[in-house]
Amino acid sequence: MHRLILAALCAPVVLAAPATARTVHVDAAREGAFHTVQAAIDALAAEGGTILIAPGTYREKLTVAADDVTLAGTGKTPDAVVLVYGDSAMTAGGTFKSATLSVTGAGFTMRNLTVSNDWWLDPAHAPSQAVAVSLTGDRAVVSQVRMLGHQDTLFVNNGAGGRKTRAYFEDCYIAGHVDFVFGNAKAFFRKCQLHGEAHESVMYTAQSRNAADEDSAFVFEDCRLTADPAASNVSLGRPWRDYAAVVFLEPVLETPLAPGAFTEWTPGKTNKLPTTRYGLYAPTGSGTRGLTLIKEAAWLDRDAADAWRLERFFGGDTGWVVRQVRR
Repeated sequence: MHRLILAALCAPVVLAAPATARTVHVDAAREGAFHTVQAAIDALAAEGGTILIAPGTYREKLTVAADDVTLAGTGKTPDAVVLVYGDSAMTAGGTFKSATLSVTGAGFTMRNLTVSNDWWLDPAHAPSQAVAVSLTGDRAVVSQVRMLGHQDTLFVNNGAGGRKTRAYFEDCYIAGHVDFVFGNAKAFFRKCQLHGEAHESVMYTAQSRNAADEDSAFVFEDCRLTADPAASNVSLGRPWRDYAAVVFLEPVLETPLAPGAFTEWTPGKTNKLPTTRYGLYAPTGSGTRGLTLIKEAAWLDRDAADAWRLERFFGGDTGWVVRQVRR
C-alpha cells in the first residue's frame, strides 16, 4: 500500500488526474511530496483523507471543499507549521473572501499547526477585516491550532442555504482584537486561550444568532482570556445580531474587563442587548476583581451551567468529536 501511495505522489500526472490518495505529504524539501498545501488538498481522494504537513511556512490562500479532510502539522509544536496569507476585506472583495483558510466540507479535522492572516503586520495596510479561518462545514474538530489575526480572526458559521454547522475547538490559541471569534454556529471551545491584541477596543466574540428559537451559540469551557497590556475596553463580546448567544463556563480571566463584561454593538445607536443570551459561570483569575455583569446577562448557577456542557450542548451527539479527535 505504501508503495502505491509513493508512486502516486511521484508521478507528475497525479495533479491533473482524478484524485485517489487517502494520505499525502507536504514538504518543500522532500522529493515526491507536494510542495504546496492546496496541491495536496486537491490530490486527495473524493472520500477525503489526511494531509501531513512538514514544518515550514506556507504562504497560500487555501480552500477545503471536500468532506472528511484532515490537516495535520508534523512538527513538535503548532508554531512549527504556519499556513499564512495576507488578504483583507478590501482586497478580496468582502470579509468572508479574505480568509487564509476556507473550509466548507463536513467532517473537517485540523491539528498541531498555525493559521494566520498577516494583513495587519504591514504598517502600510489600512485597518480591515482579515479572516484567518473561515469554517462553515458541519462536524469540524480543531485541536492544538493557533489562529492569528486582528479583526475577525475566526469565522465559524452556518453553511450555504442555512446548512447547520457544529464545531469543536480544544486547546487552541486564538488572537485578535475586534470581534475576533464571530459568526452564527453551534461552536464549543474547551481549554482554549483567547488573546486580545493591543487596540482601543477588544471584543472576544461577536455571535450572530438570528432568532430566539435558533439552535446556535458559542460556549467556552475552562478557557483562558488574556490581553496585551495596551488593550483597552476588553469585553467578552458584543451582539452582531439581536439574538446573540454566548456562555463562558469557568473562564480564567487574566485581564480586567470593561464594565458589564459584555457591550452593545454600537453604544448609543443600537439596542441589541435586551434579546441576547449571555451567561457567565464561576470565573476565576485576576480579572474578576471589580467584575460586573450587564443586567441583560445571567450569572449562572451550577444547574444552569450544566445545561451548556458538551453532551447536552450537542444533544448527546458527540461521537463525531471523539472520532475526529482520535484521528
